[in-house]
Amino acid sequence: MLKIEALCKPATLNFQGTFKHRLARRMQSNEESQSTRVAIVQASPHPSDLASGLRKALALVEEAAEHGAQIICFAETFLPGYPAWLDFCPGAALWNHAPVKEVFAALRANSVVVPGKETQALGEAAARLRVGIVMGISERVRDAPGHGTLFNSMLYFAEEGRLVNHHRKLIPTYSERMVWGQGDAAGLRIAKVHNLNLGGAICWEHWMPLTRQHLHNAGEQIHIAVWPTVHEMHQIASRHYAFEGRCFVLAAGQIMKASDLPIALAPLETLDPQSLIERGGSAIIAPDGRYLAGPVFDEEVILYATLDLQEIERELMTMDVSGHYSRPDIFRLQVTASDRGNDVNGK
Repeated sequence: MLKIEALCKPATLNFQGTFKHRLARRMQSNEESQSTRVAIVQASPHPSDLASGLRKALALVEEAAEHGAQIICFAETFLPGYPAWLDFCPGAALWNHAPVKEVFAALRANSVVVPGKETQALGEAAARLRVGIVMGISERVRDAPGHGTLFNSMLYFAEEGRLVNHHRKLIPTYSERMVWGQGDAAGLRIAKVHNLNLGGAICWEHWMPLTRQHLHNAGEQIHIAVWPTVHEMHQIASRHYAFEGRCFVLAAGQIMKASDLPIALAPLETLDPQSLIERGGSAIIAPDGRYLAGPVFDEEVILYATLDLQEIERELMTMDVSGHYSRPDIFRLQVTASDRGNDVNGK
């Protein structure tokens, strides 16, 4: 039975008995398995305190792992939290406005450096629990060209703890361009996690047809769709992606209250401080577009589902947009490969 559990407080874990047995099972190859268990963490971030947000994320990863999840994902820029002030604070776009400069500086200070201590902690958790983790972050470059630019990014950690993919949002959407720079194709690919093909896209990248096609061509089995809130149009995009790509989709949103907005930017007076400005809406979607779990709004929960991977094989009979339902003799897709090297990461 599918489980949706409220996050009143993270569970206290016992690493003996059944959980220890689960860890041993996770170490076996998924080549022998026709199913995998996944989880979406729908929670409220800590926008002004990266360290607290990371501690919360790690506790929730442990809770999801204790309930058998092998792949665990979070929403768009969960670390440190989506900058919703871009949408709800009228002063956000004022030129040379001292308060918004301070808020931006705080966002920079609480953004994640890759690699850094936050990525190390996430990798260690993935290895210890033998789970894959997909985390949305606001990324800051340190000691390299591009050090003044932030990126909206996704990090993929495999079950042995390695960072196996690092994707930056290709085009920040609308007001997001005030805080994030353009990404590249370096992370626009699949990653192997538990021997499964994981891909993902960030928010409005799901309305970039060539981006979708490129990921479909790569052979995704599980697609991570990260959003601030998975509202109606985002539900449509996520279900469309699952149906078009014949893959499972984990559509992840977060919870945020108006009280999380920076007071210095004078949030809209009509907002009740306790009202939700990001409402979650997370859902797990099958390759035929139907819901397996959710959508769930307005509460902190972990959504779980056990995915029958044979569903992909069955649905490919009627449509394969990278194969028998495509016309490569008419249409060609060319992707300019990217190698960041020392350009922005200093790696």
